[in-house]
Amino acid sequence: MSQPTAAVDAAPATMRAVVVTRPGGLDALEIKDVPVPVRKPGWVRIRVKAFGVNESEVTTRKGESDAVVTYPRVPGIEGVGVVDEADEDSELRPGQQVATMMGGMGRSYDGAYAQYVTVPAAQVIPFETGLPWEVVGALPEMFQTAYGSLTTGLDLKAGQTLLIRGGTSTVGLSAATIAKDLGATVLSTTRSPERAGGLRTAGVDHPLVDSGTIAEQVRELMPEGVDAVLELVGCSVLADTLRTVRRHGTVCFTGALAGQWTIPDFTPFMIPNGVRLTSYGGQAADLPADVLARQLQAIAAGSLEVPVAKVYHGLEQVRAAQADVESGTTPGKHVVVLPTITPTTPQRAEPI
Repeated sequence: MSQPTAAVDAAPATMRAVVVTRPGGLDALEIKDVPVPVRKPGWVRIRVKAFGVNESEVTTRKGESDAVVTYPRVPGIEGVGVVDEADEDSELRPGQQVATMMGGMGRSYDGAYAQYVTVPAAQVIPFETGLPWEVVGALPEMFQTAYGSLTTGLDLKAGQTLLIRGGTSTVGLSAATIAKDLGATVLSTTRSPERAGGLRTAGVDHPLVDSGTIAEQVRELMPEGVDAVLELVGCSVLADTLRTVRRHGTVCFTGALAGQWTIPDFTPFMIPNGVRLTSYGGQAADLPADVLARQLQAIAAGSLEVPVAKVYHGLEQVRAAQADVESGTTPGKHVVVLPTITPTTPQRAEPI
């Protein structure tokens, strides 16, 4: 059996965590003192420094997730921090900066809304950066989903045209920056005309106001249709989205911001001739460490923007963060930072 490598300062017996004790409103999010999770062989214990707050965690809190979610549950599908304990043969060492996400985290087992979290080693991505934790904490799920959708889902190439439907979501904004970095021409949608400028700031070439149908607008810009579409709004608009794509182009279904995941009386013949429909729902391994490293370097150099909407300090502000995410009034990532000195002292993710 692999021997563990542990931090010099042993973890305490208990920690503070946000626990969803039952499905419900914001009052279902309770801060509790709970035992520090015991690491299993093949798993890694991480001291959490920051985590993003996502729509899926709102869904978990409201009891609208699938049956894999049970209660009580510590939510949080992503987090960044430093290794506290790992198997000796895992090549992970105490104090090493790491990111983790997905894989049932915060759903079938306790997640990152806590001071410590344990996750399988396969979904831990090491990195080194001097960027603030509030920036790094915005990235894991957002970058993994956006990057995986564009590569695994769409195989996007330089010179191609990409439509992002649901462009002001965190994944949509991130996908726009990554696609531009890949050399694509990007069209992206928003339901609010006042947000079109924000899309341009993110690098979008052609912001489009989505009234429920956009195929005609897209065809005016690209008469033969776009090469690829990242669908984030969902099944309620999928038939219209499919009409925006050229023959042999691809639509990747990744999200359902509108809340509709199925199509009543679906028939494959609703897909236009020669158009390809696929989906993406990947895991941490779909974001290679070298890709994350390049993104961090680009952010540090100022050539890649991170759409952070708001930063919250401490578990006490998780309710406020979820309320802001649920309202949908502020596009971008909402990030909670867990201070280790004082809440008002800036913390940088210095390599240890």
